[in-house]
Amino acid sequence: MDYNSIMSDLKKKTYRPVYFLMGDEPYFIDMISDYIEQNVLDESEKEFNQTVLYGRDVSTAEIIGAAKRFPMMSEYQVVIIKEAQDIKDLVKKEKEDKKEKVKSPFEAYLENPLPSTILVFCYKYKSIDKRTALAKLIEKKAVLFESKKLYDNQVADWINNYLKTKGFTINQRAAGLLGEYLGTGLSKITNELDKLIINLPPKSEITQEHIQTNIGISKDYNVFELQTSIGKKEVLKVNRIINYFAANPKDNPMVMTVSSLYGYFCKVLTYHFVPDKKMAASAMGVNPYFVKDYEIAARNFSVGKLKSIFSYLRDYDLKSKGVDNGSATEGELLKEMIFKILH
Repeated sequence: MDYNSIMSDLKKKTYRPVYFLMGDEPYFIDMISDYIEQNVLDESEKEFNQTVLYGRDVSTAEIIGAAKRFPMMSEYQVVIIKEAQDIKDLVKKEKEDKKEKVKSPFEAYLENPLPSTILVFCYKYKSIDKRTALAKLIEKKAVLFESKKLYDNQVADWINNYLKTKGFTINQRAAGLLGEYLGTGLSKITNELDKLIINLPPKSEITQEHIQTNIGISKDYNVFELQTSIGKKEVLKVNRIINYFAANPKDNPMVMTVSSLYGYFCKVLTYHFVPDKKMAASAMGVNPYFVKDYEIAARNFSVGKLKSIFSYLRDYDLKSKGVDNGSATEGELLKEMIFKILH
């Protein structure tokens, strides 16, 4: 089941006996488990019928023992296992010889789960193999949900959709700026967005100015604007940005700038080799809104020049870490690297 289907059923009070929530993105796992924890039982029922356990402290047998209890003066009991990835004996490797395979307590419970128990496993930062017998059994008898990280090109749309649920909108460049700085971690993104909208009137459109004022990311002097300016060969603007970076090295460490530029130029190189430019956004992993910027950059930087740029990025990354570098500061190295990229 997907996230929206699970949440829709929960809000309709349609419950399943076991939820196995796994994956690299903890945000959706937390949203589902928090909803169950806060809404299935009322406050008077929670005292005797809601149990929260932590994977490092329990065995599978202890969890199943808790799951087999009957609720007291309630239709359901809820058992939530947080950090379930730390349970040592939960997911065992299947033996090659199926005759030797013995069902674990969890597998045995899944065959006949207690209808009055809602058992929730929060198995974060990893996933069990969906091809295994255990995964297939969970899918058959319960809910197996995999929470996957967003790709870079999905972040801006996700931010836009999240803000719509809160009654706000955001322009594309502002969404791109947030995605560039905050990455793909949804918990971090939602935390920053929630702090941002507290200070804005309802139904506002969020701009780069709002982000600068409330989150502290400069609307003019950031790596997102640096990339765009380099791609357009706007030398004066590029120099202003790198001078700002050089004057504020703690807020703009060179290792992060080099990493971002490497990712940027990889996308420009990809654009060169996409036969059907209508598929460029998908191939580069960017929002279609920004494809025009990469088209301009591809015209300004040939494949041959990009090969040189990758060499510069590698060399100056090493120099910023002290390799073959005498006494040059990060700011001096950055200015020298950008000069070579532009000329």
